[in-house]
Amino acid sequence: MGKQMKMKTLKKLRLNDVLFFKIANRKGYAAIIRNHLTEGRTVYQAYNRLVKACRRNGYELPVKTASQLLKPR
Repeated sequence: MGKQMKMKTLKKLRLNDVLFFKIANRKGYAAIIRNHLTEGRTVYQAYNRLVKACRRNGYELPVKTASQLLKPR
């Protein structure tokens, strides 16, 4: 008999709560929400890393394409 995985319910977060910005003195962008900070070469890469980080901590962000993401501030 194999182990059964418990399905964890994730709390939904909105894309509008995510803050994107250009990192000073570096190449790339950052995305931050609820004290989760990720970095990437593009806004899309930073967002994808943020989705994974939030999922590990019990939050769910909608998966978006690069054209659907907000412009960095």
